[in-house]
Amino acid sequence: MTGGYDRTVSADDHGLGPETVWEIQLPAIRFGRNAVEELDYQLGELGVEAEASGLIVTDEPMVQVGHVDRVSDHLEDAGYDITVWDGAEPEPSIETVDSCLEFVRENEGEDGYDFYLGMGGGSSLDVAKGTRAVMANGGEVLDYVAEPTGGGKALTESGDPLILVPTTAGTGSEISPVAIYAVEEKDIKEGISSNHVRADAAVLDPTLTTTMPAAVTASTGMDALAHALEGYTTHAYDSFLRAEDPAQRPVYAGQTAVTEMYGQRAIELVANNLRTAVHNGEDVEARGAMLKASLFGAICGLTAGVSLCHAMAYPVGNKYHTSHGETIAVLTPATTLGYNVASDPERFAEIAALLGADTDGMSTRDAADEARREYVRLQQDLNVIPSGLAELAGVSEDEIDWLATQTVETQQRLLRCNPRPVAKDDALEVFREALHNWE
Repeated sequence: MTGGYDRTVSADDHGLGPETVWEIQLPAIRFGRNAVEELDYQLGELGVEAEASGLIVTDEPMVQVGHVDRVSDHLEDAGYDITVWDGAEPEPSIETVDSCLEFVRENEGEDGYDFYLGMGGGSSLDVAKGTRAVMANGGEVLDYVAEPTGGGKALTESGDPLILVPTTAGTGSEISPVAIYAVEEKDIKEGISSNHVRADAAVLDPTLTTTMPAAVTASTGMDALAHALEGYTTHAYDSFLRAEDPAQRPVYAGQTAVTEMYGQRAIELVANNLRTAVHNGEDVEARGAMLKASLFGAICGLTAGVSLCHAMAYPVGNKYHTSHGETIAVLTPATTLGYNVASDPERFAEIAALLGADTDGMSTRDAADEARREYVRLQQDLNVIPSGLAELAGVSEDEIDWLATQTVETQQRLLRCNPRPVAKDDALEVFREALHNWE
């Protein structure tokens, strides 16, 4: 294969043949209305006894709407000693995690709490993941961020039990082995990527998502859809080279029959339920379907791998401080459903049908291109998604050269998952297309 990046496993040493093994690692998953009322049982399943100390990592809005009290009261009634840290912020920085770590060490020393519970959107969950991981392994967050930004140290311990409770439906952080943080002084985002970052359990309760505003419902829903679309169209696992040591197999390891199955179902669930969830937020049935779509999309995309759309989204978010979900939504038409369609038109024709497009009588390529149009129709129906980068953040054509450079220079971890090679000129043209998805 030719291209601008190495599509191999992220290990220094690899076998001479293709990968022959795939694996799926997931937390224990508890799903359903009022599932948070079983948190004490879930802690018991993880070996955490009553009277243990626990830290809820969350943000102020979760406290204000009463979700944190609902959970903390439940756990305190069950005999647990609960402390709340509500300093998480949207698109969290390294400094945010450092602040949480400082709080833990001031209150509990280097031993930390007996368990951790992240509650809120993906930002709060990522802060909880990073806090637990660093407390288990010592040092600071940057020690475990890849070089040259960080120290590049490997995590070796998972630490005390971690349960994640999402209150949005889209990020997939509750099952992901990755935590993403802004490095503000460099205008970039970096991640800690390791199976030791993954939570021990995820509790998904749709009754916690009914307080999401329409715009947040839409943007997180589009993020869930992007995970499914990107995971469904990335390379197959056996197109990567085999690692000599299974421990060096990357967390984004290519599509499998399992990720395909979850990806297909996630696309259908979003296409059939996101409009209702946005326009009638009290519809718990639609909320539950979207939470399921988020879970299934994450199992697909955050196992197989996300690609060009996410690679381009991080420089945009760093420079313009846009929300991740909205950024993904405005980039998907030109990336996954635009540039990447040529990699496998038959598969993208399947996506068009899953999104609800009528492709009867169309050629395979025309049906593949219809996926983009159907996606844009969904965005327009939601009536809260910006029409492109120009509306999202005032991005002009004069600014996209920097974005394209950042994409190819800082996001090779994700570009290796893309089904088509991406050079700077390619990224430049895709950014240009993404300025306006419709007039």
